[in-house]
Amino acid sequence: MSDSWGPGSGFSTGPEAGAERESPQNLPSYPQGGTETGEIRGEQVSRETGAPRGEAVSRETAGTPSAPLTAAQLAERAAGFDDDLTPLARAAQATVMVRAGIPQEQLDRPSETRVFVVANQKGGVGKTTSTVNLAAALTQLGQRVLVLDLDPQGNASTALNIEHRQGTPSSYELLVDGTAIADLAQPCPDASGLWVVPATIDLAGAEIELVSVVAREQRLKKALDAHPRIGTAAAVGEDRFDYVFIDCPPSLGLLTLNALVAGAEMLIPIQAEYYALEGLGQLLATVDMVRAHLNPELAVSTIVLTMFDARTRLAAGVAHEVREHFGDQVLKTAIPRSVRVSEAPSYGQTVMTYDPGSPGALSYLEAAREIVTRGSIS
Repeated sequence: MSDSWGPGSGFSTGPEAGAERESPQNLPSYPQGGTETGEIRGEQVSRETGAPRGEAVSRETAGTPSAPLTAAQLAERAAGFDDDLTPLARAAQATVMVRAGIPQEQLDRPSETRVFVVANQKGGVGKTTSTVNLAAALTQLGQRVLVLDLDPQGNASTALNIEHRQGTPSSYELLVDGTAIADLAQPCPDASGLWVVPATIDLAGAEIELVSVVAREQRLKKALDAHPRIGTAAAVGEDRFDYVFIDCPPSLGLLTLNALVAGAEMLIPIQAEYYALEGLGQLLATVDMVRAHLNPELAVSTIVLTMFDARTRLAAGVAHEVREHFGDQVLKTAIPRSVRVSEAPSYGQTVMTYDPGSPGALSYLEAAREIVTRGSIS
């Protein structure tokens, strides 16, 4: 007997060709989703419809799709996820919650404002990138943050979508004219709870203008001390800033010196390459000098490895050297080299809002969580 294909049979006739087939109505129900096939009682069925393959099933009757959920509804569901998420699920959760403007966590706020100086005289190690992304990440953890841009290039202002054209009230007016921080700070449009004092090209001449000023290295500290939202919980209240990040230029001039005198903690980004280690000794010598003569409270509390490429032995070697020398001051989280992190500023955003589910954004979020949970290191 020659084999033949029956319409919709889904398999060729063989020895059991004469056997009566079970009707589709008697088949057990099969969950919808996907288009793979599975066997039920010896027959292949479509996982999309639950019917044998080859059976004509109308897409209209297979199930009416429900209306898409809003970002807020998705975020509400995402907030209830378990802690043991897969990386893909965690990335999706981060994206949904950021898009909905909902903090991913509400971590305990510090008892007083923590002032971080982000400095390294070597350029291109990720100072500004780390400043803006850690600041944005902290707001997603329920913290209130102020960023002071002291780099005349104004890259931090660009990444946070803050106006910084020449003539805009900026950190130049703060240092040279003594304008109050409260009159200069602008809210970041993409991160609730984040305020920014921008930097303009005018700041490039500030070091020359400050040379003849009395106590020129104390200008920024006095401005911070006078701010009504910087201080302890008892003195300032719930409306205080939890963190202040001062983004310094890639030099050890008067601008950086003002920051070192004003801050209590120092955050040093170190690129996972050999050149990044060469100038670290000079930077630490400057810190020791500032601590001895101008600011005894200054401490190197946080070191973050940036542009980390786990595929290379060099990166692993640099990371080992840094961790061996600085110990617990080094964050456990290393920031990977990421195209998305580099792309974000061209859109006037941090990677935290540009691509919240990217490895770079998730790494900065984890680094910010470390900074909050472990507190300051004296």
